[in-house]
Amino acid sequence: MEKLSQLEGGQGSKQHTHKGKTTQKSVSEPHQGKMVLPFEQLAITFQDLQYHVEPPPEMREHGFAGKRLQLLRNITGAFRPGVLTALMGVSGAGKTTLLDVLAGRKTSGIVEGEIKIRGYAKVQDTFARISGYCEQTDVHSPQITVEESVIFSAWLRLHPDIDSKTKSKFVEEILETVELYAIKDALVGIPGVSGLSTEQRKRLTIAVEVVANPSIIFMDEPTTGLDARSAAIVMRAVKNIVDTGRTIVCTIHQPSIDIFEAFDELILLKNGGCVIYCGPPGHNSSRVIQYFENIPGVPKIRDNHNPATWMLEVSSASMEAELGVDFGQIYSTSTLYESNKELVKTLSKPPPGSKDLYFPTRFPQNGWGQFKACLWKQHLSYWRSPSYNLMRSMYMFFAWFMFGLLFWDQGEKIFMPENPNWWIWMYYLTPTSWSLNALLTSQYGDVKKEILVFGETKSVEAFIRDYFGYHHDQLPLVFVLLALYPTILASLFVYSVAKLNFQKR
Repeated sequence: MEKLSQLEGGQGSKQHTHKGKTTQKSVSEPHQGKMVLPFEQLAITFQDLQYHVEPPPEMREHGFAGKRLQLLRNITGAFRPGVLTALMGVSGAGKTTLLDVLAGRKTSGIVEGEIKIRGYAKVQDTFARISGYCEQTDVHSPQITVEESVIFSAWLRLHPDIDSKTKSKFVEEILETVELYAIKDALVGIPGVSGLSTEQRKRLTIAVEVVANPSIIFMDEPTTGLDARSAAIVMRAVKNIVDTGRTIVCTIHQPSIDIFEAFDELILLKNGGCVIYCGPPGHNSSRVIQYFENIPGVPKIRDNHNPATWMLEVSSASMEAELGVDFGQIYSTSTLYESNKELVKTLSKPPPGSKDLYFPTRFPQNGWGQFKACLWKQHLSYWRSPSYNLMRSMYMFFAWFMFGLLFWDQGEKIFMPENPNWWIWMYYLTPTSWSLNALLTSQYGDVKKEILVFGETKSVEAFIRDYFGYHHDQLPLVFVLLALYPTILASLFVYSVAKLNFQKR
Protein backbone atom coordinates (compact mmCIF):
# COMPACT_ATOMS: atom_id res chain seq x y z
CA MET A 1 0.00 0.00 0.00
CA GLU A 2 2.94 2.32 -0.58
CA LYS A 3 0.87 4.24 -3.13
CA LEU A 4 -1.02 5.92 -0.32
CA SER A 5 2.11 7.69 0.84
CA GLN A 6 0.95 10.38 -1.58
CA LEU A 7 -2.10 10.99 0.58
CA GLU A 8 -0.38 13.44 2.88
CA GLY A 9 -2.03 15.29 5.75
CA GLY A 10 -3.01 18.94 5.47
CA GLN A 11 -5.17 21.63 6.91
CA GLY A 12 -8.97 21.74 6.76
CA SER A 13 -12.13 20.67 8.48
CA LYS A 14 -12.38 17.62 10.73
CA GLN A 15 -14.24 14.41 9.99
CA HIS A 16 -17.37 15.39 11.92
CA THR A 17 -17.86 18.80 13.48
CA HIS A 18 -20.74 20.55 15.13
CA LYS A 19 -22.20 24.01 15.09
CA GLY A 20 -20.39 26.36 17.38
CA LYS A 21 -17.16 24.39 17.66
CA THR A 22 -14.90 22.08 15.73
CA THR A 23 -13.99 18.67 17.11
CA GLN A 24 -12.17 15.68 15.72
CA LYS A 25 -14.46 13.09 17.26
CA SER A 26 -18.19 12.57 16.97
CA VAL A 27 -20.70 13.76 19.53
CA SER A 28 -21.74 10.21 20.34
CA GLU A 29 -19.36 7.33 20.66
CA PRO A 30 -18.44 6.45 17.07
CA HIS A 31 -19.19 3.01 15.76
CA GLN A 32 -16.04 1.43 14.41
CA GLY A 33 -17.25 -2.07 13.60
CA LYS A 34 -14.43 -3.74 11.73
CA MET A 35 -13.03 -0.50 10.35
CA VAL A 36 -10.03 1.50 11.48
CA LEU A 37 -11.82 4.83 10.88
CA PRO A 38 -14.79 5.69 13.09
CA PHE A 39 -18.15 6.91 11.84
CA GLU A 40 -21.45 7.87 13.41
CA GLN A 41 -24.46 5.62 13.08
CA LEU A 42 -27.20 7.77 11.60
CA ALA A 43 -30.85 7.06 10.88
CA ILE A 44 -32.75 8.86 8.15
CA THR A 45 -36.50 9.46 8.46
CA PHE A 46 -38.97 10.86 5.96
CA GLN A 47 -42.60 11.79 6.51
CA ASP A 48 -45.37 12.60 4.00
CA LEU A 49 -42.78 12.83 1.23
CA GLN A 50 -44.13 13.99 -2.14
CA TYR A 51 -42.44 14.79 -5.42
CA HIS A 52 -43.94 16.69 -8.36
CA VAL A 53 -42.51 17.42 -11.81
CA GLU A 54 -43.63 19.23 -14.92
CA PRO A 55 -45.51 16.79 -17.17
CA PRO A 56 -43.72 15.99 -20.43
CA PRO A 57 -45.25 17.30 -23.68
CA GLU A 58 -46.19 13.75 -24.73
CA MET A 59 -48.57 13.44 -21.77
CA ARG A 60 -50.25 16.74 -22.60
CA GLU A 61 -50.72 15.55 -26.17
CA HIS A 62 -52.55 12.51 -24.79
CA GLY A 63 -54.96 14.58 -22.71
CA PHE A 64 -53.16 15.14 -19.38
CA ALA A 65 -54.54 18.45 -18.07
CA GLY A 66 -52.80 18.75 -14.70
CA LYS A 67 -50.19 21.41 -13.99
CA ARG A 68 -47.89 18.96 -12.21
CA LEU A 69 -47.24 15.24 -12.35
CA GLN A 70 -46.94 13.55 -8.95
CA LEU A 71 -44.32 10.79 -8.80
CA LEU A 72 -44.23 10.16 -5.03
CA ARG A 73 -47.31 10.23 -2.77
CA ASN A 74 -47.19 10.70 1.01
CA ILE A 75 -44.33 8.29 1.65
CA THR A 76 -43.38 7.79 5.29
CA GLY A 77 -40.59 5.56 6.56
CA ALA A 78 -37.16 5.25 8.15
CA PHE A 79 -33.80 3.70 7.35
CA ARG A 80 -31.79 2.57 10.38
CA PRO A 81 -28.12 1.76 11.03
CA GLY A 82 -27.12 -1.86 10.61
CA VAL A 83 -30.34 -2.59 8.70
CA LEU A 84 -30.36 -3.51 5.00
CA THR A 85 -33.47 -2.04 3.38
CA ALA A 86 -34.88 -2.93 -0.04
CA LEU A 87 -36.95 -0.57 -2.20
CA MET A 88 -39.09 -2.66 -4.52
CA GLY A 89 -41.91 -2.19 -6.98
CA VAL A 90 -42.88 -2.67 -10.60
CA SER A 91 -41.10 -0.66 -13.28
CA GLY A 92 -42.10 2.99 -12.99
CA ALA A 93 -43.26 2.70 -9.37
CA GLY A 94 -40.75 5.32 -8.23
CA LYS A 95 -37.99 3.27 -6.57
CA THR A 96 -35.07 5.20 -8.04
CA THR A 97 -37.04 8.45 -7.80
CA LEU A 98 -37.47 7.96 -4.05
CA LEU A 99 -33.79 7.08 -3.71
CA ASP A 100 -32.74 10.20 -5.65
CA VAL A 101 -35.06 12.49 -3.69
CA LEU A 102 -33.71 11.23 -0.36
CA ALA A 103 -30.13 11.52 -1.61
CA GLY A 104 -30.73 15.06 -2.86
CA ARG A 105 -29.92 14.20 -6.46
CA LYS A 106 -33.10 15.68 -7.94
CA THR A 107 -32.33 19.17 -9.22
CA SER A 108 -35.73 19.82 -10.78
CA GLY A 109 -39.29 19.38 -9.64
CA ILE A 110 -40.85 20.15 -6.26
CA VAL A 111 -40.12 18.08 -3.13
CA GLU A 112 -42.57 18.32 -0.25
CA GLY A 113 -42.47 16.64 3.13
CA GLU A 114 -39.96 16.23 5.93
CA ILE A 115 -36.56 14.53 5.76
CA LYS A 116 -34.45 14.27 8.91
CA ILE A 117 -31.02 12.88 9.75
CA ARG A 118 -30.78 11.71 13.37
CA GLY A 119 -33.71 13.96 14.21
CA TYR A 120 -32.34 17.11 12.53
CA ALA A 121 -33.59 18.62 9.29
CA LYS A 122 -31.53 17.44 6.35
CA VAL A 123 -29.00 19.95 4.96
CA GLN A 124 -27.80 18.78 1.55
CA ASP A 125 -24.20 20.04 1.75
CA THR A 126 -23.75 18.28 5.09
CA PHE A 127 -25.64 15.18 3.98
CA ALA A 128 -23.38 14.81 0.96
CA ARG A 129 -20.40 14.48 3.32
CA ILE A 130 -21.88 11.61 5.34
CA SER A 131 -23.60 9.68 2.54
CA GLY A 132 -22.64 7.69 -0.54
CA TYR A 133 -24.51 6.79 -3.73
CA CYS A 134 -23.74 3.77 -5.93
CA GLU A 135 -25.02 4.34 -9.45
CA GLN A 136 -26.58 1.54 -11.47
CA THR A 137 -23.94 2.10 -14.16
CA ASP A 138 -20.34 1.48 -13.13
CA VAL A 139 -18.09 4.24 -14.50
CA HIS A 140 -14.38 3.84 -13.78
CA SER A 141 -11.11 4.81 -15.44
CA PRO A 142 -9.97 1.74 -17.40
CA GLN A 143 -6.22 2.47 -17.19
CA ILE A 144 -5.86 2.38 -13.40
CA THR A 145 -5.99 -0.55 -11.00
CA VAL A 146 -8.65 -1.55 -8.50
CA GLU A 147 -6.56 -0.31 -5.59
CA GLU A 148 -5.74 2.98 -7.32
CA SER A 149 -9.44 3.61 -7.98
CA VAL A 150 -10.17 3.28 -4.27
CA ILE A 151 -7.10 5.36 -3.38
CA PHE A 152 -8.28 8.17 -5.66
CA SER A 153 -11.65 8.26 -3.92
CA ALA A 154 -9.98 8.17 -0.49
CA TRP A 155 -7.64 11.00 -1.46
CA LEU A 156 -10.52 13.27 -2.44
CA ARG A 157 -13.11 12.30 0.17
CA LEU A 158 -11.24 11.50 3.38
CA HIS A 159 -10.04 14.30 5.59
CA PRO A 160 -6.42 15.33 4.88
CA ASP A 161 -5.55 15.32 8.61
CA ILE A 162 -5.88 11.52 8.64
CA ASP A 163 -2.35 10.14 8.35
CA SER A 164 -1.29 8.04 5.37
CA LYS A 165 -0.82 4.88 7.44
CA THR A 166 -4.41 5.01 8.68
CA LYS A 167 -5.71 5.70 5.18
CA SER A 168 -3.69 2.79 3.82
CA LYS A 169 -5.13 0.48 6.45
CA PHE A 170 -8.65 1.73 5.74
CA VAL A 171 -8.31 1.21 1.98
CA GLU A 172 -7.04 -2.31 2.65
CA GLU A 173 -10.00 -3.02 4.93
CA ILE A 174 -12.46 -1.78 2.31
CA LEU A 175 -10.92 -4.00 -0.37
CA GLU A 176 -11.15 -6.98 1.97
CA THR A 177 -14.74 -6.14 2.90
CA VAL A 178 -15.91 -6.18 -0.72
CA GLU A 179 -13.61 -9.13 -1.50
CA LEU A 180 -11.44 -7.31 -4.04
CA TYR A 181 -8.11 -7.44 -2.20
CA ALA A 182 -6.93 -10.47 -4.20
CA ILE A 183 -7.21 -8.51 -7.47
CA LYS A 184 -6.21 -5.08 -6.16
CA ASP A 185 -3.44 -4.76 -8.76
CA ALA A 186 -5.67 -5.69 -11.72
CA LEU A 187 -6.47 -2.97 -14.26
CA VAL A 188 -10.13 -1.98 -14.36
CA GLY A 189 -10.21 -2.23 -18.16
CA ILE A 190 -13.03 -1.56 -20.60
CA PRO A 191 -16.44 -3.21 -19.94
CA GLY A 192 -17.01 -6.19 -22.20
CA VAL A 193 -13.49 -5.97 -23.64
CA SER A 194 -10.89 -6.37 -20.91
CA GLY A 195 -10.32 -6.08 -17.20
CA LEU A 196 -12.87 -6.69 -14.48
CA SER A 197 -16.08 -8.66 -14.83
CA THR A 198 -19.47 -7.01 -14.35
CA GLU A 199 -19.87 -8.06 -10.72
CA GLN A 200 -16.29 -7.04 -9.92
CA ARG A 201 -17.01 -3.59 -11.34
CA LYS A 202 -20.13 -3.41 -9.22
CA ARG A 203 -18.14 -4.25 -6.09
CA LEU A 204 -15.54 -1.66 -7.09
CA THR A 205 -18.31 0.95 -7.36
CA ILE A 206 -19.38 0.04 -3.84
CA ALA A 207 -15.79 0.19 -2.56
CA VAL A 208 -15.25 3.65 -4.08
CA GLU A 209 -18.24 4.93 -2.10
CA VAL A 210 -17.56 3.09 1.16
CA VAL A 211 -13.96 4.36 1.31
CA ALA A 212 -15.42 7.86 1.85
CA ASN A 213 -16.49 6.48 5.26
CA PRO A 214 -20.19 7.42 4.91
CA SER A 215 -22.82 6.63 7.51
CA ILE A 216 -25.58 6.18 4.90
CA ILE A 217 -25.21 4.51 1.50
CA PHE A 218 -27.76 4.36 -1.32
CA MET A 219 -27.42 1.69 -4.00
CA ASP A 220 -29.42 1.78 -7.23
CA GLU A 221 -30.12 -1.82 -8.34
CA PRO A 222 -26.73 -3.33 -7.40
CA THR A 223 -27.68 -6.77 -8.77
CA THR A 224 -29.22 -5.73 -12.10
CA GLY A 225 -27.63 -7.48 -15.09
CA LEU A 226 -25.94 -10.14 -12.96
CA ASP A 227 -26.49 -13.88 -12.90
CA ALA A 228 -27.45 -15.63 -9.66
CA ARG A 229 -23.86 -16.38 -8.61
CA SER A 230 -22.60 -12.86 -9.35
CA ALA A 231 -25.58 -11.28 -7.60
CA ALA A 232 -24.92 -13.43 -4.53
CA ILE A 233 -21.28 -12.26 -4.45
CA VAL A 234 -22.34 -8.61 -4.65
CA MET A 235 -24.97 -9.05 -1.93
CA ARG A 236 -22.41 -10.78 0.29
CA ALA A 237 -20.22 -7.68 -0.03
CA VAL A 238 -23.21 -5.47 0.76
CA LYS A 239 -24.01 -7.53 3.86
CA ASN A 240 -20.40 -7.19 5.00
CA ILE A 241 -20.79 -3.41 4.84
CA VAL A 242 -24.11 -3.53 6.72
CA ASP A 243 -22.40 -5.53 9.47
CA THR A 244 -20.15 -2.52 10.16
CA GLY A 245 -23.25 -0.63 11.32
CA ARG A 246 -23.91 1.56 8.29
CA THR A 247 -27.35 2.42 6.95
CA ILE A 248 -27.77 0.75 3.54
CA VAL A 249 -30.70 1.20 1.14
CA CYS A 250 -30.96 -0.66 -2.19
CA THR A 251 -33.45 -0.57 -5.03
CA ILE A 252 -34.07 -4.11 -6.27
CA HIS A 253 -35.96 -5.34 -9.33
CA GLN A 254 -37.27 -8.93 -9.26
CA PRO A 255 -34.57 -10.52 -7.07
CA SER A 256 -34.05 -14.23 -6.57
CA ILE A 257 -35.27 -15.89 -3.36
CA ASP A 258 -31.83 -15.80 -1.74
CA ILE A 259 -31.28 -12.15 -2.62
CA PHE A 260 -34.74 -11.13 -1.41
CA GLU A 261 -34.34 -12.87 1.94
CA ALA A 262 -30.99 -11.15 2.53
CA PHE A 263 -32.82 -7.89 3.28
CA ASP A 264 -33.91 -6.91 6.77
CA GLU A 265 -36.56 -4.36 5.76
CA LEU A 266 -38.77 -3.90 2.70
CA ILE A 267 -40.54 -0.87 1.27
CA LEU A 268 -42.85 -1.87 -1.59
CA LEU A 269 -44.20 0.76 -3.99
CA LYS A 270 -46.95 0.55 -6.56
CA ASN A 271 -47.44 2.62 -9.71
CA GLY A 272 -47.83 6.28 -8.84
CA GLY A 273 -45.21 6.25 -6.08
CA CYS A 274 -47.45 5.00 -3.27
CA VAL A 275 -46.29 2.69 -0.43
CA ILE A 276 -48.24 -0.57 -0.09
CA TYR A 277 -45.95 -2.35 2.38
CA CYS A 278 -43.25 -1.17 4.78
CA GLY A 279 -41.74 -3.57 7.26
CA PRO A 280 -39.57 -6.66 7.66
CA PRO A 281 -40.11 -9.49 5.14
CA GLY A 282 -39.83 -12.03 7.95
CA HIS A 283 -38.17 -15.43 8.04
CA ASN A 284 -38.65 -17.06 4.63
CA SER A 285 -40.68 -13.95 3.73
CA SER A 286 -43.42 -15.10 6.09
CA ARG A 287 -44.54 -11.65 7.25
CA VAL A 288 -44.95 -10.09 3.82
CA ILE A 289 -46.70 -13.25 2.56
CA GLN A 290 -49.08 -13.21 5.51
CA TYR A 291 -49.80 -9.51 5.03
CA PHE A 292 -50.93 -9.87 1.40
CA GLU A 293 -52.69 -13.21 1.87
CA ASN A 294 -54.85 -11.60 4.56
CA ILE A 295 -56.23 -9.20 1.95
CA PRO A 296 -59.51 -10.69 0.66
CA GLY A 297 -59.25 -12.05 -2.88
CA VAL A 298 -55.44 -12.18 -3.08
CA PRO A 299 -54.39 -15.64 -4.32
CA LYS A 300 -52.21 -17.76 -2.04
CA ILE A 301 -48.57 -18.23 -2.92
CA ARG A 302 -47.75 -21.52 -4.62
CA ASP A 303 -45.16 -23.92 -3.26
CA ASN A 304 -41.56 -23.16 -4.27
CA HIS A 305 -42.66 -19.86 -5.80
CA ASN A 306 -40.40 -16.83 -5.44
CA PRO A 307 -42.04 -14.58 -2.79
CA ALA A 308 -40.65 -11.45 -4.46
CA THR A 309 -42.16 -12.38 -7.83
CA TRP A 310 -45.47 -13.39 -6.22
CA MET A 311 -45.60 -10.16 -4.23
CA LEU A 312 -45.14 -8.04 -7.38
CA GLU A 313 -47.77 -10.09 -9.23
CA VAL A 314 -50.50 -9.84 -6.60
CA SER A 315 -49.90 -6.11 -6.02
CA SER A 316 -49.93 -5.11 -9.70
CA ALA A 317 -52.34 -2.55 -11.13
CA SER A 318 -54.21 -5.28 -13.02
CA MET A 319 -54.74 -7.26 -9.80
CA GLU A 320 -55.97 -4.11 -8.06
CA ALA A 321 -58.50 -3.57 -10.83
CA GLU A 322 -59.55 -7.23 -10.76
CA LEU A 323 -60.07 -7.25 -6.98
CA GLY A 324 -61.48 -3.72 -6.84
CA VAL A 325 -59.13 -2.69 -4.04
CA ASP A 326 -56.50 -0.02 -3.42
CA PHE A 327 -53.41 -1.55 -1.82
CA GLY A 328 -52.19 1.90 -0.86
CA GLN A 329 -55.41 2.61 1.03
CA ILE A 330 -55.26 -0.81 2.71
CA TYR A 331 -51.73 -0.13 3.94
CA SER A 332 -52.57 3.38 5.20
CA THR A 333 -55.32 1.93 7.44
CA SER A 334 -53.28 -1.04 8.70
CA THR A 335 -51.62 -1.56 12.09
CA LEU A 336 -48.31 -1.90 10.21
CA TYR A 337 -48.63 1.69 9.03
CA GLU A 338 -49.37 2.90 12.56
CA SER A 339 -46.32 1.10 13.96
CA ASN A 340 -44.16 2.62 11.23
CA LYS A 341 -45.48 6.09 12.07
CA GLU A 342 -44.51 5.54 15.70
CA LEU A 343 -41.04 4.40 14.64
CA VAL A 344 -40.60 7.48 12.45
CA LYS A 345 -41.85 9.69 15.27
CA THR A 346 -39.31 8.18 17.66
CA LEU A 347 -36.36 8.42 15.26
CA SER A 348 -37.31 11.99 14.29
CA LYS A 349 -36.37 13.22 17.76
CA PRO A 350 -32.70 14.17 18.27
CA PRO A 351 -30.93 12.00 20.87
CA PRO A 352 -30.37 13.76 24.21
CA GLY A 353 -27.18 15.79 24.24
CA SER A 354 -26.64 15.54 20.48
CA LYS A 355 -25.99 18.38 18.07
CA ASP A 356 -26.61 18.79 14.37
CA LEU A 357 -23.77 17.78 12.07
CA TYR A 358 -21.77 20.63 10.61
CA PHE A 359 -18.73 20.99 8.35
CA PRO A 360 -16.89 24.30 7.96
CA THR A 361 -15.94 23.47 4.36
CA ARG A 362 -17.96 21.99 1.53
CA PHE A 363 -15.31 19.46 0.49
CA PRO A 364 -12.78 17.51 2.60
CA GLN A 365 -9.93 18.49 0.27
CA ASN A 366 -9.10 22.03 -0.76
CA GLY A 367 -8.58 22.99 -4.39
CA TRP A 368 -4.86 22.22 -4.36
CA GLY A 369 -5.44 18.76 -2.91
CA GLN A 370 -8.11 18.03 -5.53
CA PHE A 371 -5.75 19.19 -8.28
CA LYS A 372 -2.94 16.90 -7.07
CA ALA A 373 -5.28 13.90 -6.87
CA CYS A 374 -6.66 14.46 -10.38
CA LEU A 375 -3.15 15.07 -11.75
CA TRP A 376 -1.91 11.81 -10.19
CA LYS A 377 -4.78 9.81 -11.67
CA GLN A 378 -4.50 11.43 -15.09
CA HIS A 379 -0.74 10.82 -15.12
CA LEU A 380 -1.33 7.10 -14.56
CA SER A 381 -4.02 6.99 -17.25
CA TYR A 382 -1.78 8.65 -19.86
CA TRP A 383 1.29 6.59 -18.92
CA ARG A 384 -0.67 3.36 -19.43
CA SER A 385 -2.17 4.43 -22.78
CA PRO A 386 0.77 4.14 -25.22
CA SER A 387 -1.43 3.77 -28.30
CA TYR A 388 -3.32 6.95 -27.44
CA ASN A 389 -0.10 8.87 -26.78
CA LEU A 390 1.38 7.55 -30.04
CA MET A 391 -1.62 8.84 -31.99
CA ARG A 392 -1.33 12.24 -30.29
CA SER A 393 2.37 12.42 -31.15
CA MET A 394 1.70 11.44 -34.76
CA TYR A 395 -0.99 14.10 -35.02
CA MET A 396 1.34 16.78 -33.63
CA PHE A 397 4.16 15.81 -36.00
CA PHE A 398 1.70 15.86 -38.90
CA ALA A 399 0.46 19.33 -37.86
CA TRP A 400 4.04 20.59 -37.59
CA PHE A 401 4.82 19.23 -41.04
CA MET A 402 1.72 20.74 -42.67
CA PHE A 403 2.21 24.20 -41.15
CA GLY A 404 5.90 24.10 -41.99
CA LEU A 405 5.06 23.20 -45.58
CA LEU A 406 2.42 25.92 -45.89
CA PHE A 407 4.68 28.64 -44.51
CA TRP A 408 7.94 27.42 -46.05
CA ASP A 409 10.06 30.33 -47.28
CA GLN A 410 7.29 32.78 -46.37
CA GLY A 411 8.16 36.20 -44.92
CA GLU A 412 11.81 36.36 -46.01
CA LYS A 413 11.63 37.65 -49.62
CA ILE A 414 8.32 39.49 -49.76
CA PHE A 415 8.58 42.81 -51.62
CA MET A 416 4.96 43.85 -51.08
CA PRO A 417 2.07 42.95 -48.75
CA GLU A 418 0.82 39.45 -49.62
CA ASN A 419 -1.71 36.99 -48.30
CA PRO A 420 -1.26 33.26 -48.91
CA ASN A 421 -3.97 31.91 -51.21
CA TRP A 422 -4.92 29.11 -48.81
CA TRP A 423 -5.97 31.72 -46.23
CA ILE A 424 -8.98 32.86 -48.28
CA TRP A 425 -11.10 29.75 -47.71
CA MET A 426 -10.42 29.93 -43.96
CA TYR A 427 -11.57 33.55 -43.90
CA TYR A 428 -14.91 32.88 -45.57
CA LEU A 429 -15.72 29.69 -43.62
CA THR A 430 -14.64 30.70 -40.12
CA PRO A 431 -17.22 32.50 -37.93
CA THR A 432 -14.39 34.12 -35.95
CA SER A 433 -13.22 36.11 -38.97
CA TRP A 434 -16.71 37.49 -39.56
CA SER A 435 -17.00 38.37 -35.86
CA LEU A 436 -13.76 40.37 -36.12
CA ASN A 437 -15.12 42.00 -39.26
CA ALA A 438 -18.23 43.14 -37.41
CA LEU A 439 -16.27 44.34 -34.38
CA LEU A 440 -13.76 46.39 -36.36
CA THR A 441 -16.24 47.99 -38.75
CA SER A 442 -19.12 48.75 -36.37
CA GLN A 443 -17.37 50.33 -33.37
CA TYR A 444 -16.64 53.75 -34.87
CA GLY A 445 -18.90 56.80 -34.98
CA ASP A 446 -18.11 58.82 -38.09
CA VAL A 447 -16.33 56.47 -40.51
CA LYS A 448 -15.78 59.38 -42.92
CA LYS A 449 -13.62 61.25 -40.43
CA GLU A 450 -10.03 61.61 -41.59
CA ILE A 451 -7.18 60.40 -39.39
CA LEU A 452 -3.40 60.43 -39.64
CA VAL A 453 -2.05 56.88 -40.02
CA PHE A 454 1.59 56.02 -40.72
CA GLY A 455 2.28 59.49 -42.10
CA GLU A 456 -0.70 59.66 -44.44
CA THR A 457 -4.19 61.06 -44.04
CA LYS A 458 -7.19 58.89 -44.83
CA SER A 459 -10.69 58.24 -43.55
CA VAL A 460 -11.47 55.60 -40.91
CA GLU A 461 -13.43 53.66 -43.53
CA ALA A 462 -10.46 53.68 -45.92
CA PHE A 463 -8.03 52.67 -43.16
CA ILE A 464 -10.13 49.63 -42.18
CA ARG A 465 -10.55 48.68 -45.83
CA ASP A 466 -6.86 49.07 -46.77
CA TYR A 467 -5.25 47.50 -43.72
CA PHE A 468 -7.82 44.84 -42.70
CA GLY A 469 -9.80 44.25 -45.87
CA TYR A 470 -13.09 45.00 -44.09
CA HIS A 471 -15.77 47.04 -45.87
CA HIS A 472 -18.15 49.12 -43.78
CA ASP A 473 -20.96 48.78 -46.32
CA GLN A 474 -20.88 44.97 -45.90
CA LEU A 475 -22.15 45.09 -42.31
CA PRO A 476 -25.65 43.79 -43.29
CA LEU A 477 -24.02 40.77 -44.95
CA VAL A 478 -21.87 40.20 -41.87
CA PHE A 479 -24.97 40.30 -39.66
CA VAL A 480 -26.76 37.72 -41.82
CA LEU A 481 -23.77 35.37 -41.81
CA LEU A 482 -23.24 35.63 -38.04
CA ALA A 483 -26.92 34.82 -37.50
CA LEU A 484 -26.74 31.97 -40.02
CA TYR A 485 -23.85 30.10 -38.39
CA PRO A 486 -25.55 29.36 -35.00
CA THR A 487 -28.88 28.73 -36.74
CA ILE A 488 -27.33 26.01 -38.89
CA LEU A 489 -25.51 24.52 -35.89
CA ALA A 490 -28.64 24.52 -33.72
CA SER A 491 -30.73 22.99 -36.51
CA LEU A 492 -28.21 20.19 -37.03
CA PHE A 493 -28.09 19.55 -33.28
CA VAL A 494 -31.89 19.39 -32.93
CA TYR A 495 -32.18 17.13 -35.98
CA SER A 496 -29.47 14.80 -34.65
CA VAL A 497 -31.17 14.49 -31.27
CA ALA A 498 -34.81 14.38 -32.39
CA LYS A 499 -34.51 12.30 -35.56
CA LEU A 500 -31.22 10.41 -35.42
CA ASN A 501 -31.18 9.75 -31.64
CA PHE A 502 -27.56 10.86 -31.70
CA GLN A 503 -27.43 11.14 -27.88
CA LYS A 504 -28.17 7.39 -27.53
CA ARG A 505 -25.49 6.17 -29.92
